[in-house]
Amino acid sequence: MENQKTTIVEKTVKTGISFGSCLAMIISYTAWKSIGWAIVHGLFSWIYVLYYIIRY
Repeated sequence: MENQKTTIVEKTVKTGISFGSCLAMIISYTAWKSIGWAIVHGLFSWIYVLYYIIRY
């Protein structure tokens, strides 16, 4: 039972990280029209998403 819980948590964390990166890149590209900035903001992931929500 414990092994199953660990697997579910690991899958959730991986999905959350990739979704955050994707969301950050989409927001960045829409705002700045730059692939370079989109990649940088994708690396920052949720930090950039939260910054964008607070700032704009």
